[in-house]
Amino acid sequence: MSKSKKLDVQGISITTYKHDDKDFISLSDIAKHRDNERSDYILQNWMRNRSTIEFIGLWEQFNNPNFNSIEFDGIKNASGSNSFSLTPKRWIQQTNAIGIVSKTGRYGGGTYAHKDIAFEFATWLSAEFKFFLIKEFQRLKEEENNRLKLDWNLQRTLAKVNYYIHTDAIKENLIPKEITKQQIGLVYATEADLLNVALFGFTAKDWREANTDKKGNVRDHATLEQLVVLSNLESINALLIQQGLSQSARLVELNKVAITQMRSLLESKAVKKLKE
Repeated sequence: MSKSKKLDVQGISITTYKHDDKDFISLSDIAKHRDNERSDYILQNWMRNRSTIEFIGLWEQFNNPNFNSIEFDGIKNASGSNSFSLTPKRWIQQTNAIGIVSKTGRYGGGTYAHKDIAFEFATWLSAEFKFFLIKEFQRLKEEENNRLKLDWNLQRTLAKVNYYIHTDAIKENLIPKEITKQQIGLVYATEADLLNVALFGFTAKDWREANTDKKGNVRDHATLEQLVVLSNLESINALLIQQGLSQSARLVELNKVAITQMRSLLESKAVKKLKE
């Protein structure tokens, strides 16, 4: 569960967070638009409606393979009657729902829902409030995307800078004297593919043949983690070249480094925080 963030919608602070890479929004905070003191009561009133039950049930059927459809049918059949009532906790417990989450705690506690469901609740409360909620949510997502793009471009630039260090090492240590430009080009391609194989498991040609519908090269489609490791591999390979290791020996060592660093990055809390 990632760190929460706040949206300011018409003077109301609304908490959002990511859960399993999906955006969740606080229904308890949204309900304060109607009644700041009785947000739980507002939420339960919304969940009494048959149309609400049908919508959140349909969402679960599309997104939750473990959804208890039998219990859902019982709840749906009972909805709409004067005696019917439903709380978020009861909905979660009886149907094994994942679209609505109940959190405890003094800070950040309350009822949260996937953005699809949260926007549906906002519609029930106020069309105007929903409009400003969506606008503010879109602004937050644009900021996140711009930050990730900046981080990606930074690593891409770092990889390019280190590539020149890498090619200089090839010139000084691998390229024989008095050979043709074509031969020089073949040496560069081989060394570039050495890194591709160590990190991606295939050559640039292999990638192009398997991805004829994509533009650019394999590195243009690399993840942020892969670009970080690629940058490190280029520097390490330059040192191994200077030490006189054969290409086959360097491939083994670089592959070991790639496996270790990729595993570390993917499990790192720092990388997870960067993606929040």
